[in-house]
Amino acid sequence: MSAAAPGSVPTASMATNWWRAPIAIWRLSRVVGHILYGLVLVYTVWDAQDAATRERRTIAWSMRLLNLLGLTVQCQGRPHAGSRLVVSNHISWLDIIVINSVMPSRFVSKAEVGQWPVIGRLVTAAGTLFLVRERRRDAMRVLGLMAQALRDGQSVAVFPEGTTGAGHELMHFHANLVQSAIDAPAPIQPVVLSYRDARHAVSPSAAYIGDTGLLASMWMVASAKDLTVSVQILPAETVAHADRRLLTERLHSEMSARLALAIQAAQA
Repeated sequence: MSAAAPGSVPTASMATNWWRAPIAIWRLSRVVGHILYGLVLVYTVWDAQDAATRERRTIAWSMRLLNLLGLTVQCQGRPHAGSRLVVSNHISWLDIIVINSVMPSRFVSKAEVGQWPVIGRLVTAAGTLFLVRERRRDAMRVLGLMAQALRDGQSVAVFPEGTTGAGHELMHFHANLVQSAIDAPAPIQPVVLSYRDARHAVSPSAAYIGDTGLLASMWMVASAKDLTVSVQILPAETVAHADRRLLTERLHSEMSARLALAIQAAQA
């Protein structure tokens, strides 16, 4: 993500929807409790649980967090069973929680996230694969870890845009992370996310972009009215004999068309 670290809280952003401040405060206070509950799980029973139990707990914890934030999830389609590389557009830090509420996955994230207070411990326990962007060769290491995870039957998720966008359209897809599915080999599961609220077909409250800090973004989400995320799970793509660039271009085209349709439906 390109947005700021947790401590950055622009005053202008925090003032958004100020008349809904009591609702936002109530929601966020409950979110804090839920995050602390997640930490208790991580430090106590998490390591002793099998993969199936962890998956159920991840779905339940993620869905509960979204509900506490006032966000409704509408899902279309079914995920491919077993190993898959989830490829999604990227709008917000919410995207990770949304995807985990439907199909728990190991995400690829910049290494700095692992150092964030509280959140870093949670995402590390979830099996996040951390990429040191400053090291050019580190991408090869992470690709190897991704391919091995896919061979082991796990679900891995990436955001090929490489950063967050406003949600109106897809940005350029980087093809390098798609290589892991070809190396495994494992099917690719395209997922298209779109956020809307009571006043906007594309909600500005969900977009985690520019100089917006994490706390300011959480405030905007918690103070939004009728915030809804549409999760479109497209049919899985086979990767046999695939060229990663051509495959990535096809994914971008198909996902762009689905995003446009979702926004049109929200405008109707």
